[in-house]
Amino acid sequence: MDTVVKKEQKKVEISSAEWQIMRIVWTLNDVTSSEIINLMQKKQTWSDSTIKTLITRLTKKRFLSREKENGRYIYSATVEEQATMNEYANGLFSNFCAHKSGSVLNELIDSMEISRSDIEILQNTLNEKIKTAPERVKCDCLPDGCSDMC
Repeated sequence: MDTVVKKEQKKVEISSAEWQIMRIVWTLNDVTSSEIINLMQKKQTWSDSTIKTLITRLTKKRFLSREKENGRYIYSATVEEQATMNEYANGLFSNFCAHKSGSVLNELIDSMEISRSDIEILQNTLNEKIKTAPERVKCDCLPDGCSDMC
């Protein structure tokens, strides 16, 4: 019988710099600190100690795990990439005015480079979403709404 190991979900409270480390770990799966340092220094002008500090923070926050193998530590993610990105984006959007979320999404889509297949998926999602979408989103800025203030 196959056992499926589901990665743990964490509240996403990581910095921009930590995101860059996570992207490397998610891409390579199991990686040494030396590999992370070499790759990060191709992207940034950070010192070894700065990168090691970021790795340590992510390990303490339990976004990364480490195991000693042949005298060196191997790091791997304890959270799933897509789920972590989704949770982060949802958390970010929960801070925005509900009336303005659509315009923020539109600006994001307009300013990002995305593939044709992703555009098709977005179009399909929007075509389904429009079937149940309200005429106007209820304001959530004030406890009793804001009528037309937003």
